[in-house]
Amino acid sequence: MSELLNMTIGGMLEKQAGEYPDNEGLVSPTRNLRYTYKQLNEEVDVIARGFMGMGVEKGDKVSIWATNYPEWVLTQFATAKIGAVLVTVNTNYKQFELEYLLKQSDTSTLVMIGGFKDSNYVEHIRGLCPELNEAEPGKLVSKKLPFLKNVVYLDSDKQPGMFHWNDLKKFAENVTEEEYHVRKASLDPQDVVNMQYTSGTTGFPKGVMLTHYNLVNNGVAVGDCMKLTPRDRLLISVPLFHCFGCVLGVMASFTHATTMLVLEAFNPVKVMTIIQEEKCTAVHGVPTMFISMLDHPDFAQYDFSTLRTGIMAGSPCPIEFMKRAISDMNMTEITITYGQTESSPAITMTRTDDPIEKRVETIGQHVPGVEAKIIDIETGEDAPYGVQGEIVARGYNIMKGYYKMPEATAQAIDEENWLHTGDLGTMDADGYFKVTGRLKDMIIRGGENIYPREIEEFMYTHPAVRDVQVVGVPDIRYGEEVLACVVLKEDAGDVTEEQLIQYVKDGLSRFKSPRYVKFVDGFPLTASGKIQKYKMREWAIEELGLKKAAEIETA
Repeated sequence: MSELLNMTIGGMLEKQAGEYPDNEGLVSPTRNLRYTYKQLNEEVDVIARGFMGMGVEKGDKVSIWATNYPEWVLTQFATAKIGAVLVTVNTNYKQFELEYLLKQSDTSTLVMIGGFKDSNYVEHIRGLCPELNEAEPGKLVSKKLPFLKNVVYLDSDKQPGMFHWNDLKKFAENVTEEEYHVRKASLDPQDVVNMQYTSGTTGFPKGVMLTHYNLVNNGVAVGDCMKLTPRDRLLISVPLFHCFGCVLGVMASFTHATTMLVLEAFNPVKVMTIIQEEKCTAVHGVPTMFISMLDHPDFAQYDFSTLRTGIMAGSPCPIEFMKRAISDMNMTEITITYGQTESSPAITMTRTDDPIEKRVETIGQHVPGVEAKIIDIETGEDAPYGVQGEIVARGYNIMKGYYKMPEATAQAIDEENWLHTGDLGTMDADGYFKVTGRLKDMIIRGGENIYPREIEEFMYTHPAVRDVQVVGVPDIRYGEEVLACVVLKEDAGDVTEEQLIQYVKDGLSRFKSPRYVKFVDGFPLTASGKIQKYKMREWAIEELGLKKAAEIETA
């Protein structure tokens, strides 16, 4: 990555369609859909003009509430081409959360599917907008959502008050090529093109405003670190509503003319089947996804010989599973990306040719064009090599801010434009970073600072431990105590909670040893695969009878 690109997302797509017209661009194996880059660009143009014909103006918010349908990617590119702002909706949202997002974002158009898992999206939107039942499509007047005018439905059944996706092609006929060209010509790479809502554990979610410039250049940087080419084929089963899917997946791919294969939702058998049948060279996933494949009873039946690279990210990556992905899935050039939505998202990343120790034990060096460093939590001064502090970043990738939240923006980005990540880490003399925990996840036991990541990594070395998460729980005497929630391997035998506590006592300082160990079947996850430690803490307070200690803590 020699220099930053001053280019819109639509401009980049048109460039790739011109240079690699016959290369497969977007593939949906389960829906039998295949677009070359030329066909993808042509289809995006039709959908973009369709949105214009529907009345979507430059700067309007278009929310999409869907799993990884191919229409998701088409909407991502089409809204970018007409200067609309794509607002990504978490697929796990229910009615209350949806109401907040649509209101706070001033969404005028919602693109949606019928539902996902146990959530009926149609019921939720009709619960918010009963006016839909009688409204003519495109003329919704909602009491609760005054900005919302259009609902576009993707599934095959007809829904009163909603347009169908295919109606966009009819609307496109009402927009001339000249009108479309004028709209595209009015865009600036610094325009906001994407808003994603952070799933913070406290307070209401915040809409992160990202620009063409943020996303195109972060896509280039990430793809460069993976050495992506037009010959690569990346399977994207991580959610598109999250930066992992729509940036580390889509943006990294299309900026390198790589083939994007999308799967509606992660399923270990489907992912392994697609890797084999489509000869994928790359696959993304959070650690729990890789664990579910590597530990699947039919794992050995699948052919991973075409795999080369991919990204394991989203939560701390257990070293043992990184090594197994390299050895058992042929991912000899697997990478780790670290960042957050506010940084588009990549701040640091390992490279495919980094020494294996660096690729499994660190989160890499800063990506090109981005500055990153460790600062002392108390003083804000630069921390020495190897000394823990907060990870901060600055560069082209930092968000424009939180939508309609200037005070929250000022708290996140300081006067010198450094984004404060809230993550604790270290940096060595070669510029490789490690994440050691979250500022808010840090456990303070009797005045001693304890970092869950250190205990987790040590417990992974026990032969019976398949997965582990460490959280702090309230304690009357010490303020906090350490709880380890452990998923055992199937062949773990008769290992006890007491034995695991002793194992940590024998290997780490005694004050780091868990007071409690609980065997669990899994962990509470967000839709993007991030582990929700605050929910584990809430569960533990009930499970361990710590209500009194919790009341003292909050008094």
